[in-house]
Amino acid sequence: MLYNPAHFAVEDAAAAAALIRAHPLATLVSLHDGQPQVTHAPLLLDDTAQPWRLLGHVARANPHWQAWTEGAALLAIFHGPDAYVSPALYDTLKAVPTWNYAVVHVQGRVTPLHDSDAKEDVLKRLIDAHDPPYHAQWNELDVTFREGMKKGIVAFALQVERIDAKFKLSQNRAPGERERVRQAMDAGGAGARELAEWMRRLQP
Repeated sequence: MLYNPAHFAVEDAAAAAALIRAHPLATLVSLHDGQPQVTHAPLLLDDTAQPWRLLGHVARANPHWQAWTEGAALLAIFHGPDAYVSPALYDTLKAVPTWNYAVVHVQGRVTPLHDSDAKEDVLKRLIDAHDPPYHAQWNELDVTFREGMKKGIVAFALQVERIDAKFKLSQNRAPGERERVRQAMDAGGAGARELAEWMRRLQP
């Protein structure tokens, strides 16, 4: 279970969906024989379905999927932007450094998809999300090659049961301190600037 104090918890489903789409590479975690199994894979959010689904695939050679019996529990962690926060930004000298970040944890039940047509659907959804021009090239590949590629993967659908969105954006600090943190984020790298945008969105 994610440690998520009330002042960092975000109940906005649209915010969670936006972070998932902006940072689709998920860390997949499940237990098998009492041992944690971990895989990293890009997932596609299907929020047109109710409940939401996540779609993806892993290499057939990856033993993680073999623990995914129908309805097995699976956790997908989406890591958004993160950045260091200096205590120099606070009103008091008696302060400590911290780290701001945004993450979404999705828990659900997984269904492996071994059918060729189901794999084709997942692959094309991922292609359309990340490399639309490649869609036409994929369609032009001969059937034997495409089927060979699909035999090398296991596609899956994760039916979402719980979403925990944690946006640690200095919500527990005074307004003036939050503004200085936001200004520091605006002047930082790409991750820090993205955090500043989230601060504006969630703390107008």
